[in-house]
Amino acid sequence: MQQIIRERISSLRNVMAREGISAFIIPSTDPHLSEYVASYWKTREWLSGFTGSAGTLVVTSRDAGLWTDSRYFLQAEEQLAGSGIDLYRDMLPGTPDIPTFLGTFLQAEEKVGIDGKVFSTQQVETLREQLSSFSLALQTDFDPIPKIWKDRPLLPTGVASVYELSYAGTSSQDKIAAIREEMRKQKISSLFLSALDEIAWVLNIRGKDVKCNPVVISYLLITPSEVIWFIAPQKITPEVAGYLTSQDIQTVPYESVQTILSSGIPSPLSLNPSKTNYAVFSSVPGDCRIIREESPVPLMKAIRNDTEIRGVRQAMVRDGIALCKFLYWLSEAVPAGKETEMSVTARLHAFRSQHPLFQGDSFDTIAGYRQHGAIVHYSATSESDQVLLPEGFLLLDSGAQYLDGTTDITRTLALGPLTSEEITDYTLVLKGHIALATARFPKGTRGAQLDVLARMPLWQHHMNYLHGTGHGVGHYLNVHEGPQSIRMNENPVVLQPGMVTSNEPGVYKADSHGIRIENLILVRPDGEGMYGKYYAFETLTLCPICRKGIDLHMLTDEEISWINTYHAEVYRQIAPALTPAEQTWLREQTSPLIR
Repeated sequence: MQQIIRERISSLRNVMAREGISAFIIPSTDPHLSEYVASYWKTREWLSGFTGSAGTLVVTSRDAGLWTDSRYFLQAEEQLAGSGIDLYRDMLPGTPDIPTFLGTFLQAEEKVGIDGKVFSTQQVETLREQLSSFSLALQTDFDPIPKIWKDRPLLPTGVASVYELSYAGTSSQDKIAAIREEMRKQKISSLFLSALDEIAWVLNIRGKDVKCNPVVISYLLITPSEVIWFIAPQKITPEVAGYLTSQDIQTVPYESVQTILSSGIPSPLSLNPSKTNYAVFSSVPGDCRIIREESPVPLMKAIRNDTEIRGVRQAMVRDGIALCKFLYWLSEAVPAGKETEMSVTARLHAFRSQHPLFQGDSFDTIAGYRQHGAIVHYSATSESDQVLLPEGFLLLDSGAQYLDGTTDITRTLALGPLTSEEITDYTLVLKGHIALATARFPKGTRGAQLDVLARMPLWQHHMNYLHGTGHGVGHYLNVHEGPQSIRMNENPVVLQPGMVTSNEPGVYKADSHGIRIENLILVRPDGEGMYGKYYAFETLTLCPICRKGIDLHMLTDEEISWINTYHAEVYRQIAPALTPAEQTWLREQTSPLIR
């Protein structure tokens, strides 16, 4: 494989040399700046062999480097070995950013190429300014990939489908009316949306264009009098066509977006420069005033209505049943031998798929045994697949797409005896998880203000994790969504009732073990108090937390009480759907902890 990677990069360099490009930057995204992309746009993966969802490849005439974040340090190191591509651990001291790297290796006046269709406007503007400080030029229409990727996958061809009102809770017409009201307040004449999950939410449409993400490749333009959906005509079935007519939504071909924007639309136009690719942005005429801001859609989408909240609770019960059946099976299968990371992944999928509302996994399951658990976004392959032994930790991060909700859960499972270090680490992560789950906070609180709760037990032992503690989760949509988050980085979005967020502290020790405990939590009102309203979290996920790794002497009485209360609720809601043998197992897993 590494020889193939070297040949691909050599072919790229040949095209670069012919066209006078000294460096080419390849991101992980598509024209919609998506986190997960269709195979057609997996250019960075094809050129580098690195399969993580986040990373940027830079190729010059002599050197190549890949920048990625802490979730993928170990994975990238393994996958890039022997490829001639150097790993740059992003955001660590001593790691140069990409413009500095290029300024060091290139000469003044040399040209850096990018494909403006897969870079946000904000990224291009920042990059151009940074490169200019090194006297480097930026060419934004360089796309050599069609010349070298001969067996490139086709563009997604799946059809769109209507997301029924019984699941969505609010009609597309009502959502559009609310959006137009926000536009009126902000004196906006046109609103352009590029993010696929935002478009799917507004239109109550779902699709299968991106693995695990039920979205449709498209753009959307909303004006006071029109809603224009840019989509490939072959994706529109007669049923969808009738639905769109009923909602007063017109369609035009996907490829016509730049032509229509360039022909003149009502001004001012609102678009988000961090979510709109540079090629599309550049097609807007100069006489159209552009308001560069986040649209009202992400926040509207993040606050669940009553139907969505009811649906996600039902999905959590369903998911909990599948997980408990799987965990019971796992408790007998591992001692029997021969089960591997990949085989248990397939078995978990099989348990979930038995329900008719199941639509697929919400992301590729992470099943990391022992040292593989330290690779935050590990993906088992036939070469790395490990046999599970009745000892050590298995980190299992998985989720499902159901018609009435999206799930995301991580359990770190003790398959047998643990070391004292593993027990201590596990208990510290659990303490952080409980601290966030039990938080009460005043209206106006941001996720960054709560993040410390989950990290403090680890910090007190000079440990940390470099990923966020919580991300928003879509409603039968993308498993990662904004605008809210719980992480160390500042985010001005405040937490509001109806928001669903993950709670997933962890700790990762290379060549040893990884631990993460994740539930989904719902922000809910918690009454009045000093200076106004207070909020709290309701834990939605229903699955026992592994007890074998807990050092009870490290927990407070309040923490033990939380675990016991949570486990009692898990048993109450899940046990009736299990077999007698499974109920006996669950009763043991959820019995009260006593110090």
